[in-house]
Amino acid sequence: MFTDVTLRLFTFVNMNLADIFLDNYSRFRVDEITGRFLSFQHLDPILNQLAPHFKVAEVGRSFLNVPIKSIQVGSGPIKILAWSQMHGNETTTTKGVLDLLQFFAEIKEEADGAELLTKFSLLLIPMLNPDGAARYTRENVNKIDLNRDAQLLREPESKVLRACFENFRPDYCLNLHDQRTIFGVDGKPATLSFLAPSMDESRTVNDVREKAMSVIVGMNRALQGKIPGQVGRFDDSYNINCTGDYFQTLKVPTILFECGHFSKDYQREKTRELFAYSLLVGLEEIVSGRKNAKVKDEYFSIPENQKNFYDIILRNGVVAGEKVDVAVQYTEIMKAGEINFVPKVQTMAPNLSSFGHEEINCHGGVLKNVTGGELSENDIVEVILLNKEKLSIKTP
Repeated sequence: MFTDVTLRLFTFVNMNLADIFLDNYSRFRVDEITGRFLSFQHLDPILNQLAPHFKVAEVGRSFLNVPIKSIQVGSGPIKILAWSQMHGNETTTTKGVLDLLQFFAEIKEEADGAELLTKFSLLLIPMLNPDGAARYTRENVNKIDLNRDAQLLREPESKVLRACFENFRPDYCLNLHDQRTIFGVDGKPATLSFLAPSMDESRTVNDVREKAMSVIVGMNRALQGKIPGQVGRFDDSYNINCTGDYFQTLKVPTILFECGHFSKDYQREKTRELFAYSLLVGLEEIVSGRKNAKVKDEYFSIPENQKNFYDIILRNGVVAGEKVDVAVQYTEIMKAGEINFVPKVQTMAPNLSSFGHEEINCHGGVLKNVTGGELSENDIVEVILLNKEKLSIKTP
């Protein structure tokens, strides 16, 4: 995992740490971890390799008695608590934080890297829900969404996070997630989305929430130079049971990260890279202490996520004598430790206003299912008939 060659990062002129990281990303990417499925068995060997560089500790156990581990980075006064894979099937942020930890391990002896690591203390829980991760489910093994358990604390994993929060007493919290491919902004996929959660039903904006907004504004500015128009703002409806809302209510600035789709990147490897970059930008924004001018205006100018994408849209097809667009969405199913993307018909309607990550013009051709019958919603369509010719719906 770790290289023996020291990269002299700081000979670059007019480049900040985040840009150096991104420009040299292939050096720091943890190649042992790829794809959408990531279990504790995959994660633990990487944490063991990181242990000589940072403090790795067991902070609790899951319902099935699997260790929940943390890793502490930096020695500075600004304390930041971050957690990933609260939803077991949301692995992109875990992959990205491992890449960033590799970067920190390699630069901690360099002048600028050492200086940054004296400004913050990051306590990271890379996999809060190992039972759900092993099963590739959003919920834990008791079918509880841990991100709706902040107040009741029914589950052991939720209690572990709360204990870390109370013992560490963070100045900031980072809540790291994936979002579905359905989300877009202005006709482009929402590759990354952020939220400064509300702290009451009125969605009040006070100094605490503005601190979170200011960090998001800084990350958005940087990302617009990399993926213009592909950054969204998540809905800020208040729910005290959601972890981010709960911690924000306790007056700790909290930032939600949501990793989404990048063109043809269903394994989320490009998104992983962009997330890791944005996280480093966010850390630099936090330690800078700067408050962006007109932060509220700039934050709310980030377009809100819309549910306006399907994975594939077959345009201008004819089904049962009616001209329609056919929207296909992938369902993720784990088989033998790998994630399979199963295409299913989600909806059919004339002139769908949604966008497709891939669009196929059928030019008025007749669409049937693979047996020659009428196409219906929920049909699995790995192969579809277009004018009686087989059309393969490729899976990523």
